[in-house]
Amino acid sequence: MRKKKKRVDQSRRKFLKVASAVPAGLCLDACATASQTELLAARRVEADGGSMMNHVSPTLATIRVGVIGAGRRGSTILGLLGAIDGFEVVAIADPHGPAADNARSILSEHGMPAATFYTQGNHDYRNMLQRDDIDAVFVLTPWSWHTPMAIDAMNAGKHAFVEVPAALTIDECWQLVETSEQTTMNCMMMENVCYGREELMVLNMVRDGVLGELLHGEAAYIHELRWQMKDIGEGTGSWRTGWHERRNANLYPTHGLGPIAQYMNINRGDRFDYLTSMSSPALGRQLYAAREFPEDHMRNKARYVCGDMNTSLIRTVRGRTIMVQHDTTTPRPYTRHNLIQGTGGVFARYPNRVAVESEGNFHEWQHDMTSWYERYDHALWKRTATDAAAAGGHGGMDYVMLWRLAFCLRNAVPLDQNVYDAAAWSAVTPLSEESNANRGNSRDFPDFTRGAWPGSAPLDIENSMLARAQV
Repeated sequence: MRKKKKRVDQSRRKFLKVASAVPAGLCLDACATASQTELLAARRVEADGGSMMNHVSPTLATIRVGVIGAGRRGSTILGLLGAIDGFEVVAIADPHGPAADNARSILSEHGMPAATFYTQGNHDYRNMLQRDDIDAVFVLTPWSWHTPMAIDAMNAGKHAFVEVPAALTIDECWQLVETSEQTTMNCMMMENVCYGREELMVLNMVRDGVLGELLHGEAAYIHELRWQMKDIGEGTGSWRTGWHERRNANLYPTHGLGPIAQYMNINRGDRFDYLTSMSSPALGRQLYAAREFPEDHMRNKARYVCGDMNTSLIRTVRGRTIMVQHDTTTPRPYTRHNLIQGTGGVFARYPNRVAVESEGNFHEWQHDMTSWYERYDHALWKRTATDAAAAGGHGGMDYVMLWRLAFCLRNAVPLDQNVYDAAAWSAVTPLSEESNANRGNSRDFPDFTRGAWPGSAPLDIENSMLARAQV
């Protein structure tokens, strides 16, 4: 029988008692005040357990999986888990009947063994966590459940792989850090964009010094999602729309920010220092509701407070700057920006383009990526590209992420994203909310690594791939 890990003292966890009582799809107004954040930023400087920086878990030949949430995101991940060697789905928890039925169909379609289902209410997942035949839990639920479920999983001796964002408040960020350290269970936020072809290629370019010393990055989640407001009883918009009614913040920062943070070695030689944030007026969703719904509809009765465009600016300890934008309301093309500027050149996406001093004419964008792919395509992408294209999942990046996760756990390699990354990247939302409410004045990032960041080695996916050609 699996040895029980040390549990976190829950006497200070009043928040969790409240959060656990909230049904999926509903949420707390989990906004820390400025004074609370200042207090939380000064959290203990020493970990109660061991640091999870570059943590290597005991090798798992087969990763036995429990999945919480079988909705839209859960369906995608379930299908991919069945396509990757090393995963075995043991159990699935979801109280929504149609989602559970769909999950059964996915298992059957992919030739996966039948799993045990936990469908008796919002907290039946806790019964799943009592099993001794689960190594890792995937949390694929609405945002308000991410931190409580990840904490429950780690306390039950399971690695927690959590959808974005991992946390909604600074306190939740610290809860994840403390629980991961005390249980020595991994807590990884599944930021799939870090595994896109271009993002991995640029990571190689940065490591090879092509762009020189890094100075500035630009990240975004600009994705028109007003149509999700038509999800009323179920679906992503049924719960996600509500956040536009109660937080004026950068609600979803990590898709654009994650790759930029990895280029800049955030938490591994540099870290986020402080943030300032401003939002535009919140107009677009009210206008959309008036156009698309009856006058007495709940969407017209709501009042949307989240500015249509939020722009947050982060300064790192080493003086670099990062712009992070959020806009899921205005009519404009999708972009994550993914711009990284160094002393020797710049790369940006949407469309892909590069200008490098050593290549000659840096006054004009070079749009043909052929030679750059030939020189800097990442070993991870090259190893998985064919299977990723067949499996799908956000252009293959979901498949690559899960394949890499299995690779790390089966080969004694530290995960590419640890709990400190999950906390730092997620912290943008509550800090931007506070800055917005305070005329854009800056808010400090806590040092979630507790001083470990200056001596931590940069992320090195390439060499770990080349050293172990096969899982």
